[in-house]
Amino acid sequence: MAMPCRLRRGVLLLLLLVAGASAASHPANEFCAAAAAGGGGDGCGGGGGGDGRRLLIRGGTVVNAHRVEEADVYIEDGVIVAVRPNIPVGDDNVKVIDATGKYVMPGGIDPHTHLEMEFMGTVTIDDFFSGHAAALAGGTTMHIDFVIPVNGNLTAGLESYKQKAEKSAMDYGFHMAITKWNDDVSREMESMVKEHGINSFKFFMAYKGSLMVTDDLLLQGLQKCKSLGALAMVHAENGDAVAEGQQRMINLGITGPEGHALSRPPVLEGEATARAIRLAKFVNTPLYVVHVMSVDAMDEIAKAKREGQRVIGEPVVSGLVLDDSWLWDPDFTVASKYVMSPPIREAGHNKALRAALSSGILQLVGTDHCTFNSTQKAFGSDDFRKIPNGVNGIEERMHIIWDSMVETGQISVSDYVRVTSTECAKIFNIYPRKGAILEGSDADIIILNPERSFVMGAQTHHSRSNTNVYEGRKGKGMVEVTISRGRVVWEDGILNIVPGSGRYVRTPPFSYLFDGIEKSDAAYRASLRAPVQRSKAAA
Repeated sequence: MAMPCRLRRGVLLLLLLVAGASAASHPANEFCAAAAAGGGGDGCGGGGGGDGRRLLIRGGTVVNAHRVEEADVYIEDGVIVAVRPNIPVGDDNVKVIDATGKYVMPGGIDPHTHLEMEFMGTVTIDDFFSGHAAALAGGTTMHIDFVIPVNGNLTAGLESYKQKAEKSAMDYGFHMAITKWNDDVSREMESMVKEHGINSFKFFMAYKGSLMVTDDLLLQGLQKCKSLGALAMVHAENGDAVAEGQQRMINLGITGPEGHALSRPPVLEGEATARAIRLAKFVNTPLYVVHVMSVDAMDEIAKAKREGQRVIGEPVVSGLVLDDSWLWDPDFTVASKYVMSPPIREAGHNKALRAALSSGILQLVGTDHCTFNSTQKAFGSDDFRKIPNGVNGIEERMHIIWDSMVETGQISVSDYVRVTSTECAKIFNIYPRKGAILEGSDADIIILNPERSFVMGAQTHHSRSNTNVYEGRKGKGMVEVTISRGRVVWEDGILNIVPGSGRYVRTPPFSYLFDGIEKSDAAYRASLRAPVQRSKAAA
């Protein structure tokens, strides 16, 4: 049965408890859950006409990464059927949305999230329902989450995350973290790619004593990724030096959130980024550097790209628009909510990262959405090393990138689609099913009104966290409608979703990043002029 729209707070809490965890109660969470995945319930957002299977978006400006055009978009059964001007409607069962004066674009794809992740003695506050609610309200229709192995076991980790994702409300994929190395892990990586549709593996060069890998493990992992056509990803910080820096701060009596940034300066991010890039070059395999937060790391990526190496640099929203001044706030609750790794950097790094995104040095934008509430952050009130690392962003990303990059003229509307959706779909080999408004693509679409303004904060977001690192941020450009696989799930400020309606999207191996790798390997072997044939020395 469809539940009534604009649920009251008590009903909301009950719904979210069924979904798996308790929620923060505030007006933005008063949303409707539809009974069926195929359509809106009576009186719910998105129920205004049609049979829930057919949808026509009329009169908007359709934006793809390669083209901008005035066109209508017709959808049936979750798939885009036609994109052209003046599509006629001859059936009363077609829901029509007027997009005149607005942009019609592919839904966002967030390449970097951590939902319901066990970390630093607690669990991230957003799960696969509340995280998806936040994402859809912000115009993101798919994300790729990181599976953390269980005691190094990939299969056990995947099974755990499959269970977590049973409450999902939109499409999602998985990356897999590698935290140890042996023959079993090597075999499991092959299974993840060939049997489970995971084409990317993450190696942590930080978090010594828990997730961090050594250089020899990273090297073996890079070689295995290459053989499987899987993309190697790195969290690039020098974990040994970070541990030393943390102890140095403690010895100096610096125990507050500011110690977090001081203990892991940009030089350590730059060093690890350079090391990972050089190891990937040695193996001759593509590399993806997650959450690029500093000029130091960005410069290493730029240098590698100039030399022809296949390196993807992913900034995150917090690194693009925030600075580290908040970490010195005298209120621990305020300061601690900005603790993430690598840290948000001092002013100037953010401007340089935006410029790198504009010029193509950095190619797509993630969030590293990894939320903890103020109670969880307080675990480190006497020792910054115990503050759970992570910030929000899955709901805010699309709006902030539009306001900070498009409204300022740093990127075009087509570039906006590229960095928030299309490039991610191409890198992880799901384009044009995702990341495009083309005939045959999944109907994951947003309608953005460039004239509407927004204000962000914990009282209006859909995350379960009671804090927001973008509190009070104002901007221009509002996602008014979100469509997920042909279903209107966000309209008129109302969510129309149900736990369990999401779908796992497999990511095939050997994306475009692997094109030509075999030829370059052959050229390398031909260049060796070895082995040299020598006659045996006389006795």
